[in-house]
Amino acid sequence: MAIRLIVKDPDPVLREPAKEVTKFNANLAKLLKDMAETMYDAEGVGLAAPQVGISKRVIVVDIGDETGLIEMVNPVIVEQDGEQFGPEGCLSIPNLNGDVRRADRVVVSGQRADGTPFTVEAKGFMARAFQHEVDHLNGILFTDLAESVYDISERTRKGGE
Repeated sequence: MAIRLIVKDPDPVLREPAKEVTKFNANLAKLLKDMAETMYDAEGVGLAAPQVGISKRVIVVDIGDETGLIEMVNPVIVEQDGEQFGPEGCLSIPNLNGDVRRADRVVVSGQRADGTPFTVEAKGFMARAFQHEVDHLNGILFTDLAESVYDISERTRKGGE
């Protein structure tokens, strides 16, 4: 496993629709493991392959609850309902947060590293994380959807001094 470089906006890979994964092999398994390690190292709760410069439909999510790490290939949101409104940040857009309206519940279908299909039902914060990561696969950043965007660098600096 290896920690990969997280690409930052305005890198063009973040704006491209990612390609569907068709080969389920050792390279994909390594990508998933590297993405998880990179996400944990950056203290994130989700990461999409375009964020490490790879235009493939691959995400990892771990919001720190009992569910643990979810690795998903070719994720598709097949159902959503309810509404939540709240702050989001992104490892590819440091020092900015924004208030984004999202579905409160989603059902996401995808595949495991070996190609086996599976489905996840997510609510609340986990639903937000899945929507954020799937947006990355479609070239959408949270700042495109945010009703307001604000700089958090001052708060971060003060907390770190």
